[in-house]
Amino acid sequence: MSKAIRQQILKLEREQARAYNRGDVNAAMRIFDKGFVGFSSTQHERIRGLGALKKTFLYYLKRAPKMTYHIQQPHVHVSGGTAVATFYWTVGLGKRRSVRGRGTHVFARQGKNWRVVHEHFSRAH
Repeated sequence: MSKAIRQQILKLEREQARAYNRGDVNAAMRIFDKGFVGFSSTQHERIRGLGALKKTFLYYLKRAPKMTYHIQQPHVHVSGGTAVATFYWTVGLGKRRSVRGRGTHVFARQGKNWRVVHEHFSRAH
């Protein structure tokens, strides 16, 4: 069962990245829980709730309209109704500029669905 869950989580991660790269913020936000809390690699303050997350996504897309987001080497650990996805990420900013870092999504099972309840992104040093 946990192999199927890992595949489901990876599918959600890939769908979210594709949606973000299309500029479809609403679709990119579908994996997030309404009580979401997270940390960005670009601001110190906590991001609380879907409204704040959407504002953050729109800010990034406005500043770099041709931005791309990719994850590499994802790993998913499942324990009961919780799954933790860790990965490396690359954000392309155009003109051959990119930023790299690490990310974690904590998923909670809600019925048959999985939602991100916490995110932590940090830039690589």
